[in-house]
Amino acid sequence: MGVLDTIGRSLADGAGMFWQTLWALVLGFGLSGAVQAFVSRAEMQQALGDHRPVTIVKAGFFGAISSSCSYAASALAKTLFARGADFTAAQAFMFASTNLVLELGIVLWLLIGWQFAAAEFIGGAVMIALLALVLPRVVPPAQQVAARDALTGPGAGGDGPHAGRGEPAAQASGSWRTRIRSVSGWADAAGYTISDLTMLRKELIIGFVVAGFADAAVPVSFWRSLFLTGHGFWSVLENVILGPFLAIISFVCSIGNVPLAAALWSGGIAFGGTVAFVFADLITLPLLLIYRRYYGTRLTIKLLAVFWATMSAAGLATEYLFRWAGIAPAARTAQSAMPGQDVWGWNYTTILDLIALAAFAALYRLYRNRERLGGGAGYAKDPVCGMQIQVAHAPATAGFGGTAYHFCSDHCQQRFSASPGRYTGPEQAGSTQHAPATIVGSPGAEAVDPVCGMTIDPAIATAHASHDGQEYYFCSPACRDHFSAGPASFASEHSHH
Repeated sequence: MGVLDTIGRSLADGAGMFWQTLWALVLGFGLSGAVQAFVSRAEMQQALGDHRPVTIVKAGFFGAISSSCSYAASALAKTLFARGADFTAAQAFMFASTNLVLELGIVLWLLIGWQFAAAEFIGGAVMIALLALVLPRVVPPAQQVAARDALTGPGAGGDGPHAGRGEPAAQASGSWRTRIRSVSGWADAAGYTISDLTMLRKELIIGFVVAGFADAAVPVSFWRSLFLTGHGFWSVLENVILGPFLAIISFVCSIGNVPLAAALWSGGIAFGGTVAFVFADLITLPLLLIYRRYYGTRLTIKLLAVFWATMSAAGLATEYLFRWAGIAPAARTAQSAMPGQDVWGWNYTTILDLIALAAFAALYRLYRNRERLGGGAGYAKDPVCGMQIQVAHAPATAGFGGTAYHFCSDHCQQRFSASPGRYTGPEQAGSTQHAPATIVGSPGAEAVDPVCGMTIDPAIATAHASHDGQEYYFCSPACRDHFSAGPASFASEHSHH
């Protein structure tokens, strides 16, 4: 009975933390989806050509409005770098994408206090500034050039001839002001929201479950034995160094590490150590293996050293900055309630969660009807993680059974390639994916799909249509259908290219 009781209390604590943060998750992912749908990714790439301070600020801004998934952030940083962005600016973008996002700050505030939410943004800015200062001195230009050549040379995956050729039609057809007033624009935003939640569902579930067990099943004495206390500066220093190490071995990344951070904070780790742990979601072991594939072993070791050092330094700086300002949170005591406890009942959390569930239902309805509402053109769904991605900027692509599938990262592409039958079925075969033959053009004539902007060979185009005596070629039947619904707008836009 003791084991069953522990399991029950662990799951109850995890469920309580989830209920406490549900409305914040819906709000954060909803806003993130809207920004991703309305901000052009090509603008990001063009703005990150060096690592001057103003460029690093831009990288931080673009990262903050992007997806909070660690895997997607690392893949997008790699893609931006391969297509001409500065290496340091691309890594700063990646840092901001997982550490300066709104949903992370809200969940931190709800679970362990407003000071941690403030530390996320203040400490995150310190961390990115340190990264911009240190990384160019550790990774010389020659090594950066070699890394880019390896990513873009023959046989490199994920950045093929179709990469970066145009925006999705939805973004190409008007400014964000026009898009934000259209139903199709919000349908695409809903698509990003649902796909991001789908993509991160495992991390969220693992994070809440592990945090529940860390509170209910792991005695406080164990945590006390890990974290040095009572030695002033040396205790904080040990904690900020240990925090990232726990992140490496925890395998929990993205927003899923916040519940575990709450458990560590309750277990006795210092404020700065908790902040360093949250920042370290980008050096979990699976991501280190991905960096090794992207950049090679030698550069990955350098990145690990720089990332760990800047994360620990930012945690240390945040600890003493908040102490100086008199706003550092008081250390947890044995009597302190674990986040997620005493949240059930008719209270403001329940009211906000019910409103959030209604809003989520509306977003899901938009997502399910996005094609009927005019959305979805130029987008595809990663068959592995479910993320919505722009076909023209897909970090990785693979073909199977005469169909091309697009992925948010090489991590998902490799999982797909290892067992493609697991991820393909009637629903994928009929979705807006693109045939492999349209990815690489033949030596003959070329045409541009007027919907998604992809360059294709007319001889092997999977679809075509006529309008006003002119023939148009498409990368997929889905793009042809979008064209047929309003050919005049696409033809007019196409004539200017």
